[in-house]
Amino acid sequence: MNASSKKFLSNLINSISPSGYEGPAAKIWKKEANSFADKVWTDTHGSSHAIVNMGGGPRVMLAGHCDEIGFQVSYIDKSGFIWIQPVGGWDAQIATGQRIQVLTKKGIVKGVIGKMAIHLQTPEQRKKASEIKDLWLDIGAKSEKDASKIVEIGDPAVIEYGFGELQNDIVVGRAFDNRSGAWVVLEAARKLAKMNPKVEIHSVATSQEEIGLRGATTATYGVNPDVGIAVDVTFATDHPQMGEIIKRENSIKLGGGPVLSRGPNMNPKLFDLLLKTAKSEKIPVQVNAEPRGTGTDANAMQLTRAGVPTCLVSIPLRYMHSPCELINLKDLDNCVSLISKTVEKINSRTNFVPF
Repeated sequence: MNASSKKFLSNLINSISPSGYEGPAAKIWKKEANSFADKVWTDTHGSSHAIVNMGGGPRVMLAGHCDEIGFQVSYIDKSGFIWIQPVGGWDAQIATGQRIQVLTKKGIVKGVIGKMAIHLQTPEQRKKASEIKDLWLDIGAKSEKDASKIVEIGDPAVIEYGFGELQNDIVVGRAFDNRSGAWVVLEAARKLAKMNPKVEIHSVATSQEEIGLRGATTATYGVNPDVGIAVDVTFATDHPQMGEIIKRENSIKLGGGPVLSRGPNMNPKLFDLLLKTAKSEKIPVQVNAEPRGTGTDANAMQLTRAGVPTCLVSIPLRYMHSPCELINLKDLDNCVSLISKTVEKINSRTNFVPF
């Protein structure tokens, strides 16, 4: 991965943008898009769009959601301690003891999620798993009045954990689910802008996926694409404790290439085109079975209007919905290559009617 693309990725990962508050990530994404796209904007639901080859046809939509799981301030007590609610799916054991950044009107306010010290807990309390409702945020305030000067009810928050590099092209960070997908769809559009495609490309950083695929639902209705590719992350199974899970998710490895989902809600002709392209371009790919809805933007895209032929391309990821998600940069680059080369093959004669 070149230095400028890596910088774009790290900037996206480090932005504070939980569901419904995607503004900081959208600003970074649109700045990149404006350097090459024909048109860039944000819709009323918070999804950001970039068009390449405006006026071409058919219309292809590439979607990757840019929101992340987080928290929201729900109550400030008389002592200045702040109570929070989860935004998206959280494992409370991961949240305990973490440093937190609250995005307020006055800027970022830092704090920590508190919990009674283990020394003070009863034997029964030690056995009980933490729940979000029992945790609080401590920003060092002296009182409710003191805390309320800088933090308001409804302010969003995320764990303070930035982009970092490990060994063998593996990087770590918060929100690779799914800013890596938002990165891929824009980098693919950037590459397509240099490839003289026949189609009109709509690259979309969708909003509010973590709370119900909302951005993809409204964005797809507005774009009205002829074909769609959603990009998200999926579970890597190449680490301990996977056991029987591998039989359901298949053997998915970091660095093994993008994952193509195959199943009843994936258009079979688009799947075949992706797989054929991967083979002809010598791009490594992995395949997993999806016998039902995926819970990704692909679902929303497929069911929009009269239906959109859709496929899901995923990035292998370890430790999903934690502050230390891991991906391999080679998988991202291969994902960009696969999507751009596949889209390049689509023209007005390409038929996606399944049978």
